[in-house]
Amino acid sequence: MLSKEGKRILVITIILTIIGLYEVYSSSKIWALYSKGDSLYYFNRQLVFMILGYVALFIFSKINLDAIYKYNKLLLGFSFLLLILVLIPGISIVKNGSRSWLGFGSASFQPSEISKFALILFTSKYLSDKYKESDKFFKSTFVVLLMAGLTFLFIMFQPDFGSGIVILLTILIMSFTSRSKISHYIYLGLIGVLGLALLILAEPYRLERITSYIDPFTDPLGSGFQIIQSIYSLSPGGLLGEGFDGSIQKHFYLPEPQTDFIFAILCEEWGFIGGVIVLILFLSFILTGLKCSKESKDLKKSYLGIGIVGVISIQVIINLSVVVGLIPVTGITLPFISYGGTSLIVTLALTGLLINISRKENKNESNTSGRR
Repeated sequence: MLSKEGKRILVITIILTIIGLYEVYSSSKIWALYSKGDSLYYFNRQLVFMILGYVALFIFSKINLDAIYKYNKLLLGFSFLLLILVLIPGISIVKNGSRSWLGFGSASFQPSEISKFALILFTSKYLSDKYKESDKFFKSTFVVLLMAGLTFLFIMFQPDFGSGIVILLTILIMSFTSRSKISHYIYLGLIGVLGLALLILAEPYRLERITSYIDPFTDPLGSGFQIIQSIYSLSPGGLLGEGFDGSIQKHFYLPEPQTDFIFAILCEEWGFIGGVIVLILFLSFILTGLKCSKESKDLKKSYLGIGIVGVISIQVIINLSVVVGLIPVTGITLPFISYGGTSLIVTLALTGLLINISRKENKNESNTSGRR
């Protein structure tokens, strides 16, 4: 039986995906007609992705979580195999200069999204099993950070800096909630800052994004173009926006507005009020998810909930920060709303697991791994 929190998560998810479906239609129809010859091209595909995603949500909200945990290492190994395959020319599909997809023809998926699911599942089980030793870095936290680091490395070879950062930050949040010493994270933070600087310097396009972030008008038709057009989308919306289908920026000003910058189109059409409503929905989802994680009697499910809420909240924060120009462009989609098949299906599957955690019968289960 669903708890009050589970019902709330489900209702919020339905509202967000319906908003997303409309925004994909509104933001993409001009570009879809021009590039695909069908104004409903992205809408129809997103509708199929949403249906498949809700099938996944239903399955994972009902499934026995302990049965899934038996295969967590196998799933992690499979995700590594997919990340290796995506690096092989002739097997992977290259889009926008990134070798991040596998598939055939128009049907493709992103292995990095599968990695999120697998790594969160593995980390929650491992941290739970090693909870009593979580203050010993090399017996607990090191292993999950190593798996996250390897995943990040494979994803960087694609390259897909944004997805790699999301995964790395999610696992750090999960491990931070264990009994690990703060000093471990200080050292890791220093190493991470150094590594991040080297990664930025290694690829010219990343340095260009930093430059365009500092002052996008130094290259308004190049690296700063998307940020400038995003700001131009936000500014005319005002309090109530331009109304239904009223966006101007989707008319070839903002490139592929149905993906990373869909929130800019949303705010242009529905204004400040529309943007705030979406933010409130996300905040309610996150707070409810954290409550489910906190109330779970099973430690591994509590960690799992933290991981799911973590990955969704990190994506929301990064995406919205890019749209308003707070951080450089990273290529991260807005959960439930942006166009993207693998992202939507995996996010809904993770939401199903979160609903599963919230079930009343789960709250009465004994914790075989110890309690915090």
